[in-house]
Amino acid sequence: MARTAFQTLRVYRLAEELADAVWALVKGWGPFERNAVGGQIVRAADSVGANIAEGAGRGSYKENVRFVRIARGSLNETQHFLRRAYRRKLMTTEQAAARKPLIDNLAPQLNANLKSIGTRRPSGGGEGADGHGRDAKQ
Repeated sequence: MARTAFQTLRVYRLAEELADAVWALVKGWGPFERNAVGGQIVRAADSVGANIAEGAGRGSYKENVRFVRIARGSLNETQHFLRRAYRRKLMTTEQAAARKPLIDNLAPQLNANLKSIGTRRPSGGGEGADGHGRDAKQ
C-alpha cells in the first residue's frame, strides 16, 4: 500500500503506536471486560489516528483543524478509559507505566500538529470568501 501524507506525520505514527498498545492490552482481557470497557477504549484509541488521517485528507484548513481537535478529544477519552481500566485492576502498574509515555508524548504532538496546520494555512484567509475554499459568487 502506498504511503500518503498523513502516514508520514510523527503524530499519526504515535497515534498508531498507542492504538496498537491499547489493542494488545484489551486482547488479554476476559469477555466481560472486553465487552464492558474494552471495545470503548479500542474505539477511542483508534479514533485518534483516524481523525488525524481524515483531517489531513480534507481540502480545507478549517476541516483539518476540526478533525485534529476531535483527535484530541479521542485522546482524552482514551486516557479516561485507561484510568478506569487501571482503577478496576484490568491493568498492572507496569502496563499503565508502559502506556503513559505514549499519551504524554502524543498530547503535545497533537497540539504541535494543530499549530503547524496554522502555519500552512494559505495567505488571505485561505478558505475563500465563503469559508469553503471558493469565492462567494460560485
